[in-house]
Amino acid sequence: MTETNSPDRMAGKNAIVTGGSRGIGLAVAQRLVAEGARVLITGRRQESLDAAVATMPAGSAIAVAGKADDPEHRAAVLEAAAAEFGGLDILVCNAGINPLYGPLVDLDLDGARKVLEVNVVATLAWVQDAVKHTGLGFRERHGSIVILSSVTGQVPSAGIGWYGVSKAANAHLTRTLGVELAPDIRVNAVAPAVVKTNFSRALYEGKEDDVAADYPLGRLGTPGDVAAAVAFLASADASWITSQVLTLDGGLLAAGGTA
Repeated sequence: MTETNSPDRMAGKNAIVTGGSRGIGLAVAQRLVAEGARVLITGRRQESLDAAVATMPAGSAIAVAGKADDPEHRAAVLEAAAAEFGGLDILVCNAGINPLYGPLVDLDLDGARKVLEVNVVATLAWVQDAVKHTGLGFRERHGSIVILSSVTGQVPSAGIGWYGVSKAANAHLTRTLGVELAPDIRVNAVAPAVVKTNFSRALYEGKEDDVAADYPLGRLGTPGDVAAAVAFLASADASWITSQVLTLDGGLLAAGGTA
């Protein structure tokens, strides 16, 4: 696959990418930087964040470590963005967890609450805090928000049903926020199928060819596939698009498959 980007499309733009130390989040940050943006990435471990920043040109990225569902961490991130960038144009809510596996009837309810807290409530909190932060001028800069959903939020997926519930919530959150924040801020989401990252390794490791055979395009997704879609939705090229959930699945759902 040939990946392309528009070197000047994001010139002068400032972005925050949560969960940006690896996988999809890192690919999104790298793509935005490649198109001219400056990026602040978040994640739980400073060491991993420092390694991620080192993959991008000097001065193009900074990092703040912490937990996505920690209000103090969110405040520190937004203060850093205001101090370093002077404003915010793009917020990518990528941080998420999936520690549970099995049928819903046997689900640990404390674990279920934690998934919703990180994947849904914290996503909303990031949006609230960014929109209300007086030093970022997010509304005034006609900002763009991209939220990570999943095809598991569209069709049942064996073993990861509760993760799918959280991602279905994110999809509806996207549609609702897009209406509520218009016309100043656009809100869209991407809903990938299986993407080759450590996060989803259990879904394809040791059986990638068999899994990919269910995809009409004949392969699993890559972080770069998702990053390209996020960059488009965050850019001015998508200026008449809001409240949409873009499915990235190589044709899987159309062919009757599930992730």
